[in-house]
Amino acid sequence: MTVFRGATLAAMFWVVSGPVWAEDLTIPMTLLTRAGTGVSVGQIVVRQTPDGATFQLDLRKLPPGLHGFHIHENGECGPTMMNGVVIPGGASGRHWDPGDTFKHAGPTGDGHLGDLPAIDVADDGTASQTLTAPRIKELDKIRGRALVIALGGDSYSDKPEIGGGGGGRLACGAIP
Repeated sequence: MTVFRGATLAAMFWVVSGPVWAEDLTIPMTLLTRAGTGVSVGQIVVRQTPDGATFQLDLRKLPPGLHGFHIHENGECGPTMMNGVVIPGGASGRHWDPGDTFKHAGPTGDGHLGDLPAIDVADDGTASQTLTAPRIKELDKIRGRALVIALGGDSYSDKPEIGGGGGGRLACGAIP
């Protein structure tokens, strides 16, 4: 009779069952307004894969072109006031930066983890690509945060403009 010890049994279970991935996250996305959130622009499904988190876009009603795309630190999409000016989506806070790098370096760089690949919106206002964030290895770490789409593109640098030059916030979705 063979006796299995804890480590051996755990190793056997891993081989038989394979890796266990977190449940997919579905994030409804809405346009941002000075009054709060506006009309729906679709959804994004986030999945954990061996290559990192993937973001499957099903978006519509967006301005064509490249748009910066980030995870923000707070799971809220409402407006805030800054120096007497309403900031649509300001409640989402800054880009998610758990390592306090205070550096914008793109999805594969050594800056904050909130950097995601830019979204390329087609001429008809839709975006349906799948984007990968290779440094995000656990979906539980992004729960309670927000996905934000910027008005403009993303240079993945803080120069010449802070945060990649994406400008204001266009759309947002709270991550459950």
